Amino acid sequence: MRTTILVITIFAAILSFSCQQTGKKGTDQLQSVIDQSTIEEVTNELAKAHPEVNQARIARGVEQTASLWFPNNGDSETFASFCKNNFIADKEARHLAFEKLSRNFEILDGHFNKISLELLEPLHLDMGEITKVDQKFGSYSAGSHVKSDLYKNKIAFMVTLNFPQYTLAEKNKLGADWTRKEWAYARMGDRFTARVPAKMKMNYSETETAADMYIADYNIFAGQLFSEKGEKLFPEGMKLLSHWNIRDEIKSNYADKKNGLVKQRTLYRVMKRIVDQSIPETVINNKEPEWNPFTNEVTLAGEPKQGKAEPNTRYQHMLNLFHAVKAMDKYYPTLDTYIKRKFSGNMEISQEETEKLFVEYMSSPVLKDVGALISKRLGRNLEPFDIWYDGFKTRSSLDQDKLNEATQQWFPNAMAMENELPNILKKLGFPNDRATYLANKIAVDPARGSGHAWGASMKGEKAHLRTRIPESGMNYKGYNIAIHEFGHNVEQTISLYDVDYYTMNGVPNTGFTEALAFMFQSRDLEILGMATSNANKEHLKTLDKCWGLFEIMGVGLVDQRVWKWLYANPNATAKDLKKAVMRISKEVWNEFYAPVFGQKDETLQGIYSHMIASPLYLSAYSFGQIIEFQLEEYIADKDFSSEVQRIFEQGRLTPKQWMMEAVGEPLSVQPILNKTGKALKALN
Repeated sequence: MRTTILVITIFAAILSFSCQQTGKKGTDQLQSVIDQSTIEEVTNELAKAHPEVNQARIARGVEQTASLWFPNNGDSETFASFCKNNFIADKEARHLAFEKLSRNFEILDGHFNKISLELLEPLHLDMGEITKVDQKFGSYSAGSHVKSDLYKNKIAFMVTLNFPQYTLAEKNKLGADWTRKEWAYARMGDRFTARVPAKMKMNYSETETAADMYIADYNIFAGQLFSEKGEKLFPEGMKLLSHWNIRDEIKSNYADKKNGLVKQRTLYRVMKRIVDQSIPETVINNKEPEWNPFTNEVTLAGEPKQGKAEPNTRYQHMLNLFHAVKAMDKYYPTLDTYIKRKFSGNMEISQEETEKLFVEYMSSPVLKDVGALISKRLGRNLEPFDIWYDGFKTRSSLDQDKLNEATQQWFPNAMAMENELPNILKKLGFPNDRATYLANKIAVDPARGSGHAWGASMKGEKAHLRTRIPESGMNYKGYNIAIHEFGHNVEQTISLYDVDYYTMNGVPNTGFTEALAFMFQSRDLEILGMATSNANKEHLKTLDKCWGLFEIMGVGLVDQRVWKWLYANPNATAKDLKKAVMRISKEVWNEFYAPVFGQKDETLQGIYSHMIASPLYLSAYSFGQIIEFQLEEYIADKDFSSEVQRIFEQGRLTPKQWMMEAVGEPLSVQPILNKTGKALKALN
């Protein structure tokens, strides 16, 4: 009862503000028109009419329906009549309704997903110049009005009344004893929890697309870069997308004993210029000018050229997305900030729990020992870009040119890769029929950017692996990323086609799909037939995962703290945000990385492009690596393909329940820290 009163109070306050701003009434009102006495009256009548039904289900359904019943849905009498006429008491009839709702939601989800996928093709794929028409259609969200329509025609209320939502705490407490059907019913209840106007969803879609396009074309032509000594060390025409390709080029140069360190220092300076926005705007996605990132001087055909700095465009896109999601806050009774919706809502792990887990890991003294070992292996003091040290991987001992030659020959274009998907799965141990089954549900597209995986949302449609393949064929770095994305596609396919109920399709949160993507990516040399043998291979693999997790957790923590700063400073300018990102980056570095690296005030962790176009996504990578480690430990003596199938066909349980079902233990950083300590001891 107190919860409902609180909801009504919140809606009343929002309504007052809304009316002051718009001067409108009726459909613009955000206040539920159903009072507590009506809720109690309807609940009692239904309970009396259906004594055989769980009374808590009746109360929950009526209350949630009331909280979302706005003036345009009718008055209290209409509400009472709707509840009495649409409450389903009979178990078989309720399940039939569930199946029909599931079928129709799959049709809606699937086709709107397909529309978005295809409208974005000119932006995501290498289809020539992007026109204004492409931009407009790419930012158009055909499904943005669906939920509004479903509230209007009261289909949404049929769901809230008969399949009410459970809180995360309730799911974690009760879920262990639920049947799969009960889980499926609970997930049906997650579909309608807030009423966000379609125009706001459309605005977010347009804002996100603009940020995505900005990042997709943020290329640096490495062949035009000068080192600190004024030398050109990169191949002519090499185009590196920020941040992904720049980071991966830094990683690849640990194998270059001649010029690798100089190249890394040059790219590091490029990253610093991007973060502080002192990068000359003219060198972005422009193959003509030459640039010295140390002096910041720009030349064209040997003549000095004015290099006006990029005008904080990077941070303006980030700010635009913040305002787009913040405008929706008032429509969520409990998850009233984007931070809450992203963590407690979407990830089903609170931001507070997430930060606590990250701090626990990054504060471990074992990381200083790993840093000391890396310094010893490099024969020099650590530099900030060594957060991407790649020397623990077995591929670090392989010739980069030979790796490129192998992947370019195998994958000259997207179709060649698509044709090889069954063979890749077979090399990972999938039986022939299973490999064919999965591969036939995945298409490969030539990406304009670094690439991504886009899953289907209904059976009969394919997941899409979008990957960048140059005219010369796929290089090794691109192949490594593509195998990661292929892991996503396999998860997307299993968790859609092989789950028992449509409402259970997917995984608990994006960290879980990242886990399988990392598992695939770590087997890239095995797939390529170039895996090496090393007596310390397992120890080195553990250290590599430990160091990689250390790096990405810091980035995720910066992302979280920046968003907390945004909510505390909602009127900030792009310049203010830039200063905040740099300050927070330094604070995180000084707290967790300076003790390892011996250097303070580093801003490198502000470089990740996800911060600009995919707000609060970065923490998913850390969860992905933690989950990956626990999964790998569990399946080490088991068949890879059958375990992948068993684990990922669980679908969308909560993270806690999913982990217990998958490996029999909760999410934890202790396994990787413990094994890292053992690896260090063995190697020393």
